[in-house]
Amino acid sequence: MEKIVLEIPEEILISLKETPLELSRDIRMLAAVKLYEMGKLSSGRAAQLAGIPRVSFLQSLSRYGVSIFELTSEELRQDYENA
Repeated sequence: MEKIVLEIPEEILISLKETPLELSRDIRMLAAVKLYEMGKLSSGRAAQLAGIPRVSFLQSLSRYGVSIFELTSEELRQDYENA
């Protein structure tokens, strides 16, 4: 696993009222959602980036205004087979 280090000013953490761990989790989720929305990551890989199960990732997309109905035919087929 690779590590990416971001330097975040303390004022940002204070403004957001989040701990570094909470902000890290939020940034991973936001990156995963955006990369999925842009078609750069599959829902499975985006969920992996977010650190949550794929079903949870798909369920959370509506909170970010992203539709789950933009799945590729391959993803739909996999969902059907896994049902």
